[in-house]
Amino acid sequence: MMSDIIHDIDHAAPLEIVDRPVPWARRLYANAGVRRAAVVLLLAAIWQVYGVWLNNPLLFPTLSDTLVAMGEGVVSGEIPRKVAISLRVLLMGYGLGIFVAGVLTGLAATSRLGSSLLETLTAMLNPLPAIALLPLAMIWFGLGEGSLIFVLLHAVTWVVAMNTHSGFLSVSQTLRMVGRNYGLSLPGYVFRILVPAAFPSILSGLKIGWAFAWRTLVAAELVFGAASGKGGLGWYIFQNKNELEIPNVFAGLLAVIAIGLIVDSLVFGQIEKRTLRRWGMQAH
Repeated sequence: MMSDIIHDIDHAAPLEIVDRPVPWARRLYANAGVRRAAVVLLLAAIWQVYGVWLNNPLLFPTLSDTLVAMGEGVVSGEIPRKVAISLRVLLMGYGLGIFVAGVLTGLAATSRLGSSLLETLTAMLNPLPAIALLPLAMIWFGLGEGSLIFVLLHAVTWVVAMNTHSGFLSVSQTLRMVGRNYGLSLPGYVFRILVPAAFPSILSGLKIGWAFAWRTLVAAELVFGAASGKGGLGWYIFQNKNELEIPNVFAGLLAVIAIGLIVDSLVFGQIEKRTLRRWGMQAH
């Protein structure tokens, strides 16, 4: 009987492989960018429908009214000027926060005293809201950009340092021993062994730090702008709120959201594609 089965298998017709194209709907759904665009369009539709149903522009303007106000602000150059002011201050504070976090985590990775210092400072200062330091910053640094940079430094440093330090601690002992056996210097050990191995945690900290810095800046500008009479998007929102130009207020908020989406997609998204996903450290 077994010989009959083998004979039937040997003389069986070869299997025909049918090449069927993947349906276009499935291909679109597999694209993360298309899914995110669909979510944005759905939220936009809900916004428009709710604004029309409420019919109260002073309470909740429609999306179309907001886009008209935003277009007018862009054409007049007011919104681009405010965006430029905010981004310039943000990049200075964000970059300084990354530098300080890098120094602290580098010390923590190479010495027990540095590790204790970072863990203690993080436990003490990370729960402290950055915006709560703005009154002190205005006393120490005046009504200039130094006050905003100080609160951004606080908002970025601890979350980036905490994620980076956590990533360093998760590096396997095998990789650590490889670095030591090669006789790397301390900077070489950190940048050639620890940083590549802990890069997912580092990138996560950078993304969270960016979000913290962006929202802290807008909140700080609401206070700082009211005190100094100038500022970026936060001051634009505050000023239009006082003048009851609610569509302009929502236009400012929409600009904040748009910049957040652009940075997440074009900056951090591209970094993930070129590093984590390419190295197989993150699913597509």
